[in-house]
Amino acid sequence: MTYFIFLLLMALVVGLIAVASNPAPYFAAFGLVVAAGVGCGVLVGHGGSFLSLVLFLIYLGGMLVVFAYSAALAAEPFPEAWGDRSVIGYVLMYMLGVCLMVGLFWDGWYEGSWNAVDSLKEFSLLRGDISGVAVMYSSGGMMLVICAWVLLLTLFIVLELTRGLSRGALRAV
Repeated sequence: MTYFIFLLLMALVVGLIAVASNPAPYFAAFGLVVAAGVGCGVLVGHGGSFLSLVLFLIYLGGMLVVFAYSAALAAEPFPEAWGDRSVIGYVLMYMLGVCLMVGLFWDGWYEGSWNAVDSLKEFSLLRGDISGVAVMYSSGGMMLVICAWVLLLTLFIVLELTRGLSRGALRAV
C-alpha cells in the first residue's frame, strides 16, 4: 500500500508540474484533471472515501467549468504545446526544484508513519471521514457558504477578465 501511495504522490507532483509549466490553458487542463484525480486517490488510500468524492465532484464540477469558460474565451490561434522549448524548460526547472526539495527534506521522512484514518478501527464507533463530514456541516457551515460565494465571485471575475474589447462574455467567434 505504501508503494501505491508513493506512486500516487509522484503522479500528483507530475500533474502539478504540468499545470504550472504550461502557459496555454488547453494543455494545462489535462494536468489539472490528473492532479485532481490523483489527489482524490491519495485521500481514498488514507481512508477518506467520502471526502475524496466530495473533492472530485466539487472541484471538477465547479472549478473546471470556470476553467473551460476562460479557455474558451481566451482563444489563441497558435498555443504553446508540450514540445515547445519554453514549456520543456519550465518542466525541467520545476523538476529540478522538486528534486532539490526532496533532497533537502529526505532525512526524517518515514514511510511507516503513513496511517489510514481507520487504522485504529477497534477503538472507534464511526469512520474517520464521516465524523469529519459531520463537523464540516455543523461547525463549518458558514465557511461552506463563504466558499460558495468565493466560487461564484471567481466565475464573474474570470468572465470579466476574458471579456475582450467590451463585447461582453458572449461574443461571436
